[in-house]
Amino acid sequence: MTNPVALVEIWRGPFLESQHYGHAVVCDEAGEILHAWGDPETVVLPRSSSKMLQALPLIESGAADRAGLTDEQLALACASHNGADIHSMRVNAWLKELGKTDEDFCCGPQEPRDIPARDALIRDGKPVCRYHNNCSGKHAGFLTLTDHLGAGPDYVALDHPVQAAVKSVFEEITQLDTPGYGIDGCSAPNFATTMHGMARAMAFFAAANLDGDRRQNAAARLRNAMATYPELVAGEGRACTDLMRAMGHKVAVKTGAEAYFIAIVPEKKLGVAVKITDGGTRGAECAIAAILAKLGVLDAAHPLAAKYIDAPICNWDGLVTGRMQPTAALRS
Repeated sequence: MTNPVALVEIWRGPFLESQHYGHAVVCDEAGEILHAWGDPETVVLPRSSSKMLQALPLIESGAADRAGLTDEQLALACASHNGADIHSMRVNAWLKELGKTDEDFCCGPQEPRDIPARDALIRDGKPVCRYHNNCSGKHAGFLTLTDHLGAGPDYVALDHPVQAAVKSVFEEITQLDTPGYGIDGCSAPNFATTMHGMARAMAFFAAANLDGDRRQNAAARLRNAMATYPELVAGEGRACTDLMRAMGHKVAVKTGAEAYFIAIVPEKKLGVAVKITDGGTRGAECAIAAILAKLGVLDAAHPLAAKYIDAPICNWDGLVTGRMQPTAALRS
C-alpha cells in the first residue's frame, strides 16, 4: 500500500502522540472519483466491508425470494454482528428454516462479542457455537444459495458455485478483475480490489433502484435492509450501528477487519471506501465518520457521531487526557 496519508490524529494534552495513515476514496454513480486521499489504485482486501457484494447472488439468483427471506435476514447476510441474542436467535431460526444445524456452517465457533451473551454461556456451561460467529448471517445466506443451486456442502471452497458467483459479481460491480484473494476469518475467500474499485462498487449500491433491473433491485434491497436494521448489522456500541442511527437510517455503513470501512449514501448516490494501513479500527471509524460529515450526511455534533469525531480520550479515572480527531486533510 503505497503513499498513504495521515487521516487521523491522537493527541495527549498539547502533544501529537500518534497518527493513523491510510487511503480513502469517494465515488459518484458514474464511478468517477470526487475525493481521494492517499492512492486510489492501491490494492487491498476489503474483508467484511464486502459482505453486501457477497450477498448479491443470494437475491439475484432468486434464492432469497424462494426461501422467503425477510429484510432482517438480508441485513444479517451483510452483518459482522456481536453474537447477541438478537443475532443468534435469528440465525438459529434461519438454520431451522433451511433444515440445517450449526455443523452445516463452515465458519468456526467464535465467542460472542456481546458481553451478556458471553457471560450467559459461561454461567450455563454451554459451548461457543458457529452461529455465534460474527459472520454467521453471511454463512446462512451462503447455505440458502447452496441449497437453491443444489450444490455441495463445502460452500467456502474457491471452486464452489457459491464462491464462483460471488467472484463474478465482485468483479462486475468493482469493474476490475481481482488480482487474488485471502481466506477470511470465517474461512470464505475474500477478493482483493483497489480502493477506487470498492468505492465505485459502493456508489453502484447507492444509486441502485428497487424498480431497476434484477441487479439494481438486489443491491437496493440489501442497502435498505442494512440501513433499516443497523442493530443487526453490528450491535450496540458499535460504530456501524451508531453511525447509521445518527444518520436517520438513510446511509448504510459497514466495517471490515484490519481497519476497512465503507459507506453507501443513496441521497447523493455516493460510495465511500476507507483503509487505515496500520489496521487500527479506531482510525477507520474516525475517518469514515469525518468523511460522512464532510459529505453533509452526518452531523458531527450528534452524540453518536461525536464518539468517533473529535472523541475525548479518557484515562481509568475518567479524566480527559486527549482526543482523537481527523486530520486537516479530511476536514478540508
